[in-house]
Amino acid sequence: MSAVLPIICLARHGETAWSLSGQHTGLTDLPLTERGELNAQSLGSRLQGFTFAKVFTSPLKRAVRTSELAGFGVEAESDRDLVEWNYGQYEGRRTKEIHEERPGWQLFRDGCPGGETPNQVGARADRIVERVRNVPGNVLLFSSGHFLRVLAARWLGLDAEAGRFFTLDTASLSILGYEHDRSEPVIRLWNDTRHVEGRFAPAFAR
Repeated sequence: MSAVLPIICLARHGETAWSLSGQHTGLTDLPLTERGELNAQSLGSRLQGFTFAKVFTSPLKRAVRTSELAGFGVEAESDRDLVEWNYGQYEGRRTKEIHEERPGWQLFRDGCPGGETPNQVGARADRIVERVRNVPGNVLLFSSGHFLRVLAARWLGLDAEAGRFFTLDTASLSILGYEHDRSEPVIRLWNDTRHVEGRFAPAFAR
């Protein structure tokens, strides 16, 4: 990692019952599973050696608890812009079920009835990007999968819809940064789960 240019670490929360079952979990405030708590602790071990000027977390308990178990509970500041996508009428539903009544539906293109559009989520991501770029040092963010995927897209200057290309597992670590200078945003690391793979196999339910 560059000794001069800062990095932005993205930590997806640990496993919940709905992330395991593949149900869309937006604003439903679920706790971590037992495995999710262990994975969050492993994420903390993975982050040892990093120094952060600021740590921010979604106010939802799955992200807050992950930050606590990873060792950042005291310093983490809550930011409402980091909450997961509001799925509206699709909250708690699986993609397969949604496709049965709406074939061809894509979250990152179509959004959710009664919930957020991709552009609305992208606007929240833009506020986070602006905020972290004004921090003089490294930043750590605890949030949820679909929001962090949009955040990565907007960091690169891509439309929110491009978030569909960046898959994320629970308790994963990703790193955003720059190449030569701050005019060249890049992804330095994506969906790193080495810290949990030795203990548990990843779940792919959707």
